[in-house]
Amino acid sequence: MSLGHACVDVYQGAAAALVPYFVAERAYSYAAASGVVLAASLLSSLVQPLFGVLTDRWAMPWLLPLSALTAGTGVALSGLTGSYALTLAVVGVSGAGIAAYHPEAARVARAVARGRHTAMGWFSFGGNAGFALAPLLVFAVVSPGGLSASPLLAAPAVAGAALCAAAVRTAGSGAGNAGPSAAVGRDDWGSFLRLSGAVVCRSVVFVGLSAFVSLYVRERTGGGAAAGTAALFVLYAGGAVGTLAGGRLAERYGRPAVVRRSYALTVLAVTGLVLVPGPAVYLFVALTSAGLYVPFSLHITLGQDFLPRRVGTASGVTLGLTVSVGGLAAPALGALADATSLRVALLPLVALPALGRLLLCRLREPVPPAPEIAEWADPRDPAAR
Repeated sequence: MSLGHACVDVYQGAAAALVPYFVAERAYSYAAASGVVLAASLLSSLVQPLFGVLTDRWAMPWLLPLSALTAGTGVALSGLTGSYALTLAVVGVSGAGIAAYHPEAARVARAVARGRHTAMGWFSFGGNAGFALAPLLVFAVVSPGGLSASPLLAAPAVAGAALCAAAVRTAGSGAGNAGPSAAVGRDDWGSFLRLSGAVVCRSVVFVGLSAFVSLYVRERTGGGAAAGTAALFVLYAGGAVGTLAGGRLAERYGRPAVVRRSYALTVLAVTGLVLVPGPAVYLFVALTSAGLYVPFSLHITLGQDFLPRRVGTASGVTLGLTVSVGGLAAPALGALADATSLRVALLPLVALPALGRLLLCRLREPVPPAPEIAEWADPRDPAAR
């Protein structure tokens, strides 16, 4: 499941990694280039919660390989389309494939992980590793061959489809039959909405940096395409490590405390990224990555535990609407950069993790449901008690 997740989430990172090449080859403005990121995020944001609701009703393991192929096809075609509208359309198709994948994949992974935070951390690690590999893959394919070489970017989709099919087959009946959540307990919508609000803040920061950190670092360091690719790789690769650390830290300190401290770190790290000149910017990119990604898998498990009767819906929101909604803000950041500078456009990103930290102030660990005693059980029986 982790390897399949990596192959799918390559395409979440690929859309942002392609932005500098659209600017260079097609003379897109910052706003137009960020529109590509919006196209990938918008459709995904709208349909992923719907797939979450469907996952709550029916198990759909067959959707995993199909969605992997759909995600890859859209990105592979993005370099071949002649018009801006067609580019947006095919990238949107890729976003729909990614949206279809995540709720069902999170359901299957949760069943296999059996509630262990570290195991879910490994599942999330796969997706973040895919993010990290995306700029390297795009650089290796598009730098020498140009956008016309984009069909080669479909290779991870083929591998991902095979891995997903194998994972579902190996998981057996647990993946195929565990449809609607059978968890007992009461849904805590208040806590879930506060958590979702914080993740929206994280999303805007992450997507904004994904779209522009490559171009920004090239400006700040005077480097070329390799310098920008390295910055994007650091942003994504640090996240892969941070996700694993998040699971282990949560087992020691508790999920809410780890999430709150991560948002506080992000405030300081983004400030340094925007204001500190020269090569030191890479250090702050790495710290920003840690702050954004340490709580990543914890968002998923907290959301699922806040809505124990709607695990698919919770997964669809935490992995979909609130993760990709940051793409809606990307064109605004691009327009601000066109009117002023990239540095000015990135400054508002400092305030958002601070807002997220405020939303999380009173967030507490979900209370596990009390065990239910069957009506026919004898209360004097120690087993029943």
